[in-house]
Amino acid sequence: MEIINLEVDFLVVGGGTAGCMAAVKAKQKSPDSSILVLEKANIRRSGAIAMGMDGVNTAVIPGNSTPEQYVREITIANDGILDQSAVHKTGLLGFDVIQELEEWGVKFQKDNEGKYDLKQVHRVGKYVLPMPEGKDLKKILSRQVKRNKIKVINRVMATSVLTQNGRAIGITGLDVRSGDMYVIKSKAILLCTGACGRLGLPASGYLYGTYENPTNAGDGYSMAYQAGAKLSNIECFQINPLIKDYNGPACAYVASPFGAYTANASGNRFISCDYWSGQMMLEVWRELNSGQGPVHLKMYHLDESTISEIETILFDNERPSRERFHAGRGENYRRDGVEMNISEIGLCSGHSASGVQVDEFMRTSIPGLYAAGDMANVPHNYMIGAFVSGRVAAEHAMDYIKDIDHGDVDSDFINTERERLLAPLNNPNGIPHTQVEYKLRRFVNDYLQPPKSPKNMKIGLEKFIDYKNVLDELGARDPHELMRCIEIHFIRDCAEMAAKASLYRTESRWGLYHYRLDFPNRNDEEWMCNTIIKKSLDNNEMTIFKEDLKPYLFDVNLNEEKYDVSVA
Repeated sequence: MEIINLEVDFLVVGGGTAGCMAAVKAKQKSPDSSILVLEKANIRRSGAIAMGMDGVNTAVIPGNSTPEQYVREITIANDGILDQSAVHKTGLLGFDVIQELEEWGVKFQKDNEGKYDLKQVHRVGKYVLPMPEGKDLKKILSRQVKRNKIKVINRVMATSVLTQNGRAIGITGLDVRSGDMYVIKSKAILLCTGACGRLGLPASGYLYGTYENPTNAGDGYSMAYQAGAKLSNIECFQINPLIKDYNGPACAYVASPFGAYTANASGNRFISCDYWSGQMMLEVWRELNSGQGPVHLKMYHLDESTISEIETILFDNERPSRERFHAGRGENYRRDGVEMNISEIGLCSGHSASGVQVDEFMRTSIPGLYAAGDMANVPHNYMIGAFVSGRVAAEHAMDYIKDIDHGDVDSDFINTERERLLAPLNNPNGIPHTQVEYKLRRFVNDYLQPPKSPKNMKIGLEKFIDYKNVLDELGARDPHELMRCIEIHFIRDCAEMAAKASLYRTESRWGLYHYRLDFPNRNDEEWMCNTIIKKSLDNNEMTIFKEDLKPYLFDVNLNEEKYDVSVA
């Protein structure tokens, strides 16, 4: 393993939605600064939008909604647990992002008058903007990175954040093709490595058949934790409504503006809002377990032209294999409902509220370390929020680095990290990564899948802690398998955090995301706060504690305005 040393001004870890925008904005603000994007896949087709996107969920368009209305809606949807100032950034800057994306060649749906064709999917307000031609989104983003002459290193996976005196000064990385180790010094680092999509195991049992992009294994969550950063509300899981036996959404949020809706086995609607939320998922779970299931996305009552339009959107973007899946089963939207089920669990603030804690500038609790996109704790941020958070982080970071010098790397840490990374390669006949990962994620399903049981969670926590010993027996025969072994370390860290946080918050909140059988009710008196997980740098133990919410920008009466989506 050769060690490659690099030095840059600003390092972006992850070349997805937030990462591409951050790199471009950093270069635009400081053309003379050296910017580097580190991507463990290839930036042209990487991240959660690798195959494009069919629409945006958080478009705050002037004349249709205001930033204040948007913040209020997210506050209610997230049961009051959020930093409104961070959410407000999405409301303030989202429209600018949409306009800039249009200049880059991204197309958004417009009506006959040339206005944005917004759809209502949320409980109140129109924030959904379809993208019928969104399949090339990621290629357009990577093209902008290239046009701005930003350096990109593909196929290198970040493995740890380097710190000095409590400040982030760089990262270590692994070339997943050659096995070389990278040591990259940087004045500021942005982590935007996506969700922990490989936490729970899909019903199929296939390791990579997840709702989220399976390359997103919680890398940034784990690296931030190990560096000593705060993580917030990890007990708030990501759970989605999926097409049964398919690793993708039925997309009721896309089809519902056309008249489709989620129905039970009798064809009756049982939820009033198809916007993804923990409350909606709780109603789906209840319906499935009430004798009224299975549930399905109902479109067969719509006319031919409407169904054809829905098919054009769903079959051409994000998950184009959807069309082949239905054809293989002889299913037709004109005749058949799309049977739905509940996904595996994951961690993703972009779809729920669990992530690395950040402020309104996307700063973590470690100076010099920023987080953006799905891994940053800005609830229900989705794609537009990822663009905004990447932009905000980059622009702030370029001011931060003006008076900052590079830190000094601890050679002892580099040697220790090198030994850790190489261990599976030095044990080629050890336990294969597939078996170790399968068992770990099977434990996640067995002991953490909501509704949450206290005894199950305690057993799970013990198993996740003990699993450190199993990781010592991992074997790898090449750099690609070595990458998979390191990802299991990330997943294990996330599993332990998820168990510990779920046990700590002794109430139910966020619908199914954190639904405890022993504490089935919300308790605002004791738990209207953040739960913070942080590694103790004194003894390396995982600590957890409460932290007060920041004052609201906009008053919301959560006793009167509840996010109730059930149909009585």
